[in-house]
Amino acid sequence: MTTRVLERKWHSVAEVAQMLGFGLSKTKLLLAQGDIRSLKDGRYRRILPQSVDEYVARRVAESECA
Repeated sequence: MTTRVLERKWHSVAEVAQMLGFGLSKTKLLLAQGDIRSLKDGRYRRILPQSVDEYVARRVAESECA
């Protein structure tokens, strides 16, 4: 019998805040401003991993242009 590891499909706001090293309020602000894309699932807000990657890539590109 093989063990199957499930990959995360999305993250909670708290998980994204921890990944980015931001506080919860800063992360919620980024979501409200549309800097990080998210979706609503019932009463919870979820963030796709590629949305986090896009945000990080955009911030890196902005810092390289400055």
